[in-house]
Amino acid sequence: MKHNNINYVFLLLLFVAVSCSKKDGINQDTSSLTNVASSNLTKIFDISSDNSGNVKITPLGEGISSSTVSFGHGTGAAGSAVVTPGGNVTHSYPEGSYTVTIVSKDLAGHELTTSYPLKVTYVAPTNLSVNLSQTAHTLQVSATATYAASFLVYYGDVANEVGTPMALGATVTHVYATSGNYNVRVVALSGGVATSEKITAIKVTDPFGFPITFDNAFVSYFFGTFGDNQAFTTVANPSATGLNTSASVGKFVKGFQGWSGTYSPMDLPIDFATGKKIKVLVYNPSAAQIGQKLNVELEWAVGGTPSNGVAVLKMPLTTSGAWEELVFDYSGIAGIPAGTKFTQLVLRFNDSFDGAGAIVYVDNFRLTN
Repeated sequence: MKHNNINYVFLLLLFVAVSCSKKDGINQDTSSLTNVASSNLTKIFDISSDNSGNVKITPLGEGISSSTVSFGHGTGAAGSAVVTPGGNVTHSYPEGSYTVTIVSKDLAGHELTTSYPLKVTYVAPTNLSVNLSQTAHTLQVSATATYAASFLVYYGDVANEVGTPMALGATVTHVYATSGNYNVRVVALSGGVATSEKITAIKVTDPFGFPITFDNAFVSYFFGTFGDNQAFTTVANPSATGLNTSASVGKFVKGFQGWSGTYSPMDLPIDFATGKKIKVLVYNPSAAQIGQKLNVELEWAVGGTPSNGVAVLKMPLTTSGAWEELVFDYSGIAGIPAGTKFTQLVLRFNDSFDGAGAIVYVDNFRLTN
């Protein structure tokens, strides 16, 4: 028994000695790692939904020491990336179809190459909002939209129109050659095939100025009023004969106070460089109004000339039941230099007396010599 105990002790010491001769750390036999890597290798695409084209690529697999991802898009250093275990890489793609190749290397140095199809599709922009600002023939356009990369603007005044590019946050300006009704189309671009659009109908008007005829559908004939019960409207010609056969005219209804009247800021100033006589066609429907006077007053002189900015002339009505022409000759008014411009027209009728309801029709205001 004593001899056997000695043998057991020797064997135990030998086992410990052999065990301690191994190097500390992982087992150096890596022959089985190839099967571990290849059997579980996969790849995940996380495709963004905000039209950025960003795709996060995460190579996965057991026993992988590194992965080289070739994006299938881009050249040189921008065309691939090395990813460490547990990591990922993000690449930005235009809309389209691609082949992504991943070369995975295991701890034994073995490589496995796998290719994967990738399709990137952009969504149509949403929440498209279009802002339009008009001044006479000039239009300014801006727009916002969720998931938009940029915009195209179609102004609607040219056949086979090519859209005008508009960047995010930008404003584009267009000048229409003629007045009219137009459809402005703004297309929000996703950066791919998908788009969204909005069409807005606009009316492009001509500037308000002399001559004033009331027949142009694309002029805003503004005659504001002051004084009780005062009114001014555009109406059908009450007597389309004689001096005036036009379809539309202005109807002036006097307010109660003698000082009541109309006011019209002019887009185009009344320029005395082109003449100092204002001619107006007038229709008086009542014989009782013969001899009553129509005032044509000019205000808001450019530069403040005359000093109070007002030039007033009064002319009496001479007939009723027929159109007549009244001439307001400002050339005889002292203190109005040649070339003076007035930016507001004022009309009054029978301003010496109070009393509402008197009617007079006017048309074809023009400036002559």
